[in-house]
Amino acid sequence: MKIALTGIKPTGNIHIGNYFGAIRPALALTDKYLGLYFVADMHALNSHPTRKELQSMIYEVAASWIASGLDTDKAIFFKQSDVPEIPELTTILAAVTPKGLMNRAHAYKAMLDKNAEAGRDPDDGVNMGLYTYPILMAADILLYNSDVVPVGEDQRQHVEIARDIAMNLNRIYGKALKVPEPEISPDVGEIPGIDGRKMSKSYENTLPLFAPEVALRKQIMRIVTDSRRPEEPKDPETCNLFKIFRHVGSAERVQEVRQAYLDGGLAYGVLKQELYETMLARFAPVREKFFGLMADTSQVDKVLDAGAQKAREIGQPVLARVRKAVGLD
Repeated sequence: MKIALTGIKPTGNIHIGNYFGAIRPALALTDKYLGLYFVADMHALNSHPTRKELQSMIYEVAASWIASGLDTDKAIFFKQSDVPEIPELTTILAAVTPKGLMNRAHAYKAMLDKNAEAGRDPDDGVNMGLYTYPILMAADILLYNSDVVPVGEDQRQHVEIARDIAMNLNRIYGKALKVPEPEISPDVGEIPGIDGRKMSKSYENTLPLFAPEVALRKQIMRIVTDSRRPEEPKDPETCNLFKIFRHVGSAERVQEVRQAYLDGGLAYGVLKQELYETMLARFAPVREKFFGLMADTSQVDKVLDAGAQKAREIGQPVLARVRKAVGLD
């Protein structure tokens, strides 16, 4: 089978935007590809989490994916830092990567823009991990002979940079690396946060999938709506409460609610309560499995350790081929 690679940065507090926008589409790929899914814990170091924070985030994101249905018998699930071939390949790739390519990376340019707006030095707060993260990402992709890398349109550049780096090495040393293709994930529609902006932890406007029930209900009740009375007709397409509900409710119920918006007679508070109850019911098995894994993280360790061994079996011949091509063997 061809290989599809998905990296998952451990940021903690998985929310329904992550679930519908990233987890479900990525898991569907196991029907067509051998799926390699890895927790990108070395990438997370760029934001300087404490050891305790990083360990907690690693377990949270790993347990989230397993609980959400990742079949570890069909897919390979592992932790980036458990594959020592990655940093070695990163060093080799750095030698064939032009600095100008790093200057064009979105994350670095965003930092430059942010500093310019604040009147700070252009490189204020920029560490070399952030600056060179596309090279580490390229090593993540290229080590496993990846055929496709599923990404959203906004992440296409990550794969394009990996392709450029692979082609540079192949041009200089002969064909040693497979050049992957991006597979643009289907658009599931942007899921708004409780304030109407894109659901994001940076905005603190999320609906966390594994929050305690009381906290989840409180967050749902904070969803911003307009001041229209229950009996007034409303436009479902402009209401972020409805835009969230349509991802969670059944197709039949979503259509009923949509019509109730158009006809009038639906109170926002009533729909918020239904959203809360629907989320609890829909995700009950996922939440139960997640909490079970977090209570006994040895189960997660076992999965990740086994996955790392399988990933290394795929990656070691690729690194050996590259080492031979560049003259290190």
